Amino acid sequence: MPAACDSLLEDIEDIVSAQDVKPHDRQFARKNVVPKVRKRSSQKNVQADDDPPSDSIIPGAQKIWIRTWGCSHNNSDGEYMAGQLASYGYKITENAAEADLWLLNSCTVKSPAEDHFRNSIKKAQEDNKKVVLAGCVPQAQPRQDYLKGLSIIGVQQIDRVVEVVEETIKGHSVRLLGQKKDNGKRLGGARLDLPKIRKNPLIEIISINTGCLNACTYCKTKHARGDLASYPIEELVDRAKQSFQEGVCEIWLTSEDTGAYGRDIGTDLPTLLWKLVDVIPEGAMLRLGMTNPPYILEHLEEMAKILNHPRVYAFLHIPVQSASDSILMDMKREYCVADFKRVVDFLKEKVPGITIATDIICGFPGETDEDFQDTMKLVEEYRFPSLFINQFYPRPGTPAAKIHQVPALVVGERQRVLVTEESFDSQFYVAHNQFYEQVLVPKDPEFMGKMVEVDIYEAGKHFMKGRPVSDANVFTPSITRPLAKGEVSGITEEFRYVLENGLNLKACPSPGIREKASLSSRMVMQLPWLQEGGGLKMLSVSLALLAILVTFYYRGV
Repeated sequence: MPAACDSLLEDIEDIVSAQDVKPHDRQFARKNVVPKVRKRSSQKNVQADDDPPSDSIIPGAQKIWIRTWGCSHNNSDGEYMAGQLASYGYKITENAAEADLWLLNSCTVKSPAEDHFRNSIKKAQEDNKKVVLAGCVPQAQPRQDYLKGLSIIGVQQIDRVVEVVEETIKGHSVRLLGQKKDNGKRLGGARLDLPKIRKNPLIEIISINTGCLNACTYCKTKHARGDLASYPIEELVDRAKQSFQEGVCEIWLTSEDTGAYGRDIGTDLPTLLWKLVDVIPEGAMLRLGMTNPPYILEHLEEMAKILNHPRVYAFLHIPVQSASDSILMDMKREYCVADFKRVVDFLKEKVPGITIATDIICGFPGETDEDFQDTMKLVEEYRFPSLFINQFYPRPGTPAAKIHQVPALVVGERQRVLVTEESFDSQFYVAHNQFYEQVLVPKDPEFMGKMVEVDIYEAGKHFMKGRPVSDANVFTPSITRPLAKGEVSGITEEFRYVLENGLNLKACPSPGIREKASLSSRMVMQLPWLQEGGGLKMLSVSLALLAILVTFYYRGV
């Protein structure tokens, strides 16, 4: 086997020839070297360049869609969050489909609002959208299963929305649910001078306080917003001044209970209102938000004066919820019906034409027919121009949810309904009563197209359910058999005969039909273009015959 080398090297220097670059020349040459980027040829590396690590994503360049449910306080929070994100560089879009991230600002007052919130989360996940959750639902119950792994920003942390969105876009999950405090004292929330995008550029919504002093047994919002925490008067006045400088002409004051304002900081609502009235320019207006009866009773005289001011709307929202003292006690509303009437009567007397809005909860646990009738009498007595009626919804974690529930569906009326359709889920037939209200009935083929007598046993938001009366007659309003689905209407007997039987006229039992059809067929067969055969001859004959029959029909032949 030949040797690996022809000769042995005595010294390592023997490997260098006279033409090779010397060490000092090599050092000099380094100064003239131009570095080149090594090309990545593997597909794996190419994919890595196209899809960089999450931490390398540049925040502030994405599109964000914001959806808010609930009260004006929640809407104000949504406006503040939109303003901060936009000022950081994010684009706020009204097109949910084009957004990179959905910011869902929830309401926990009623179950339907939370259902919409939950469905939106599901939709966002199906569409591979990043999601940040805000509002009262995640603040009150952040450990719910459908919130797991999602970023949450608390109701008092909205000034940090940019941080939460930034980390969420990077693929992280962030939760900020703490309370704002100053030297151990709870604050009203985020600063009022934050950037904002108003939903309506002419209206500024100012939250004067957060939380309340009550502990209503049905209220879930208390779990989210907590106890009363008021903003200082000077901060609220400054916010109003800034708004007017930006073209706002109407201010809404909002909170969970505006009447309780200032009790935690040594002031009161009338004092704030007089300070605000002083800075409202001519032609601009102020609207007060909701106040519960207990905290306005001691300020009735001053409130009447303020509501008579030309730059203040003569409007006040005072929820009564029920006209039964026993139900109000179970609700822990801290007033009686007489207190509510005293407030309303005084304001109606001292503020001519005032609009009093109120709320009513129907079906609260323990409510009897007599309790309900008391509420109806109150409504009839005062004829409130604005009345919000809500079905009671047991909210998780509230005392009222643990009380024996009143059946939400108190029905039993007997109605006659006409059955004409099948429901979308194919589980029922759809009928309508005299007032064209939708009634679902059992899917019995005998009922279709019939007038049926039913007992109403259940009611939903857009429908009722009826149980057919066992001994009632089923009425058939049609004088003849209805056409089958897809069957053509408006054609003559001879037309229909040819459609069903072709040109076999001898079998036709009616002489009149047979005569007209025979005449028509002879006219068709005499057409010159049908004298020659062809694969489409019989089809052409049939079509021509039908055309002649239609002509006979309209001419009355």
